[in-house]
Amino acid sequence: MMSEEDNELRILKARRYAELAKKLKVQTKVTKVKTPRDILLEQLTDRGDEVLFKAEQSYPKEMQIVEEKLAELIRTGEINQKIKGGQLLQLLRMLGLNVAIETKIEFYEDGEFISFQDKVKKSIEKG
Repeated sequence: MMSEEDNELRILKARRYAELAKKLKVQTKVTKVKTPRDILLEQLTDRGDEVLFKAEQSYPKEMQIVEEKLAELIRTGEINQKIKGGQLLQLLRMLGLNVAIETKIEFYEDGEFISFQDKVKKSIEKG
């Protein structure tokens, strides 16, 4: 059987470990520095993250430079609103980086999504 002192010792140890874990968590939050990519990702919306990912795959060296510059503009406040995926794609194309983005058209019909191709096939079969 455990004595009362053993239980109290275990409780004190558990509290001490919890305090240490909390301090460690606070320290890691403070030391984490946001990368230019992190800063940019926070500003992206409407498939912007998808455009960024595809651009990084196609142009890794160039995108590192673009990400650093965009992050700098965000930090200084020159860019102070969200960047849509289409806007990022247009910027990249203006810079000569032709990023291929998969596009698909779907219709919502009878409680499910139907591809454009299936919709056309269905209408041809009916008519």
